[in-house]
Amino acid sequence: MTHPVEALIVVDVQSAFVVGDGAVPDADRLVERTTDLIARARTGGALVVHLQNDGQPGADDEPHTPGWELHHPVEPGPTEVVIRKPRDDGFDGTTLGGVLAGVEALAVCGVMSEMCVQATARSALARGYRVVLPYDAHATQNVPAAPGISEEIPAATVSRVAAWALGRGADTTTHSADVTFAAPGWA
Repeated sequence: MTHPVEALIVVDVQSAFVVGDGAVPDADRLVERTTDLIARARTGGALVVHLQNDGQPGADDEPHTPGWELHHPVEPGPTEVVIRKPRDDGFDGTTLGGVLAGVEALAVCGVMSEMCVQATARSALARGYRVVLPYDAHATQNVPAAPGISEEIPAATVSRVAAWALGRGADTTTHSADVTFAAPGWA
């Protein structure tokens, strides 16, 4: 079991990535885990931040298209916010750093493991946060085969490698159920 975290960062759990043909493999499991984390964070009084990626024109997550919509219902208020982001790193060009003022520890979940999840977790580590990354609460797509180089790489392997690449700085845990929450000091 990890020490409690004061914020949950839900990265890009948008319709384009968890519903339909573009959904990550085992999207139902991811949605189940992120739903549970959000509910427990709310109950624990932790800050819940939904990051919403603004995709390029024509992308599945282009702003104001069905794929861009957040999958989880948001309960806006002082401890739950939505932050739109223009790039992989949830801190880059957004108000995330200010929203997290006073928070020391956070958990990161969502999609895509090797892109936005890892970039946001890495940036949080560089800013001095204690970062918890549960293996079963982030996901990505399979990496297609590269003829003459490698076979297709399963999404679960890509997710594990993305977490592993964060190094010893991140507190990786196998199960999202092991993450506990507490209210930030200012709440």
